Amino acid sequence: MLITFNSVNFSYIGDPILSDINFTLNEGERVGLIGENGAGKTTLLKLITGDLAPESGAVQKKNGISVGFLAQTGGFESDGTVYSEMLGAVKPQLDALSRLAELSQRLSAAEYGSAEYRGISSRYESLEKYIAAHDCYNAEVRVKTVLGGMGFAGLYEQKVSTMSGGEKTRLKLARLLLEEPDLLILDEPTNHLDIKTLFWLEDYLASFRGAVLIVSHDRYFLDRVTSRILEIENKKLCSYPGNYTKYKVLKAERIALELKEYERQQEERARLQDYVDRNIVRATTAKSAQSRVKQLERMEILEKPYTPPAPPRFKFVFPVNTAETVLEVKNLDLEAGGKRLFSGGNMVITRGKKLAVVGENGTGKSTFLKLIARGGNERCVLGRFVRTAYYDQENLNLNPENTVLSEMWERHVTSSQTDIRSELARCGLSAEDMYKKVGELSGGERAKLALCVTEAEEGNVLLLDEPTNHLDLPARESLEAALKSFEGTVIFVSHDRYFISALSDCVAEIEDGKLNFVNGGYESFREAKSQQAKKLEEEREKIAQAEYSERRKESYRSKKDRAAEAAVKGRIKAIEAALSSNEAEEADIQAQLADPSVTADYREVERLCARLDSLKEEQEKLYSEYAELI
Repeated sequence: MLITFNSVNFSYIGDPILSDINFTLNEGERVGLIGENGAGKTTLLKLITGDLAPESGAVQKKNGISVGFLAQTGGFESDGTVYSEMLGAVKPQLDALSRLAELSQRLSAAEYGSAEYRGISSRYESLEKYIAAHDCYNAEVRVKTVLGGMGFAGLYEQKVSTMSGGEKTRLKLARLLLEEPDLLILDEPTNHLDIKTLFWLEDYLASFRGAVLIVSHDRYFLDRVTSRILEIENKKLCSYPGNYTKYKVLKAERIALELKEYERQQEERARLQDYVDRNIVRATTAKSAQSRVKQLERMEILEKPYTPPAPPRFKFVFPVNTAETVLEVKNLDLEAGGKRLFSGGNMVITRGKKLAVVGENGTGKSTFLKLIARGGNERCVLGRFVRTAYYDQENLNLNPENTVLSEMWERHVTSSQTDIRSELARCGLSAEDMYKKVGELSGGERAKLALCVTEAEEGNVLLLDEPTNHLDLPARESLEAALKSFEGTVIFVSHDRYFISALSDCVAEIEDGKLNFVNGGYESFREAKSQQAKKLEEEREKIAQAEYSERRKESYRSKKDRAAEAAVKGRIKAIEAALSSNEAEEADIQAQLADPSVTADYREVERLCARLDSLKEEQEKLYSEYAELI
């Protein structure tokens, strides 16, 4: 257990935000936290981190728990370089390796078998266990892996202070991954990541040792990463096992069951009350009526299940179908502002296809969509009977000075006001919105109006540029359902991978100046990208493994190795002592041979000369062994 909420309540200035919240977050879990804007998700996170305290109830935490928190805004701030700052995240591991090298030197200098040797050896073995448990030899490899995965492979020496806000947020996430806290909290982590980085992060989190709590509107990310969903709705929190797709099924089942139980109780209460009303004043049946009253009083009243507001309902229709070939791109070179976006693009889109156009920001996705919408390009040819309806992500086709009602009515002057209001209401705009100026609408309201306008154009080919931007989850899912049932052709740009996965049956990616077409759904595209990334990762891994093996070879020595090294050092000392003694004796013999009284005795001279030869022979052997040992 890492975190436990027991009957937690919290209010802002008397306005209840969270009511009777109970849940437990366990070690190693992958949990998604969802809810509408303003539902209380940020409040819940602040209660976990300790930035807020509950009004009542208790938030219990595991002793010594380390928590890493990535907020939506604010990134990593530093005057250092990218690489040096990320090395700081693995400083304990690198320090452990330095201490191991220091102990190794001290161990070599100590006399083998001495008390000092045993003490250092004990600390050495303890440190080796820490190093193995924390994979210290791979610390720098992990730094390079995370920086590469997060898009900083060529930016090691760049100053953090010179980076953009989005880059600093990504760098902060990289630092948190390297620090490996017990609980990693990520608030909308996918906002600043491209698709390639998202794939990498999803795979990395699968092997992350700590628990992860994620707040996100990225349903694909939640599907791939989480194994439990917590939802805050109407100030309450419900927990659902499984990923986001499983949550949708379980929630629908729960609401249906609760509604059925509520309606059954209401029917039972109505039946009992009716009996009481008819029989309480009659003497013959008053007693049985009174028993029904007591039964009603004992009954635990079920609250009517909360029913969220109905989402907008979109509907796309067209009067005339297209020819079989809707779009043919033949050796197209796309440019914008004097910059070549891609060259030699080729693909054919047939009737009824749902094409997703993907790629990093700035690669030319919106430019490509606008080129199709304009028509008239001999290398990007629309088929016969094509009638396009274009949705602009910036809604530039809307007049900010018009009211919502007039914006729609001006386009359909023959329709009645009732019909126009009905169409707008179906798309999620309320009666209060009708006389708002378009420029005063929120992003979500403006998106719904733009989609309503797109519907009214009755195109058999829909060109949609980021249609899910600003839409909440119910509206996104409603749009998905409408486009799935649409019998025409859809060509759309989106960063919403769940939306892409649910809708597309072919994908065009703009990458590295090329237009790559995959005739298959998003999962086929993802698998192709995954295999490509895997090959690159394998090449990096080979290089990293070679570096690791070399460091391991240099740093690691077993107890047997250390004993052998100590024996060698001991032998070297012995040889040095023997040579010193040998040379001293040789000098003494040479002095005796220079004495006339000694040289007068030829037998003594023979003995001294024989001893001198023996010493020289011993010296040669000792010097030879010494040369091999050092």
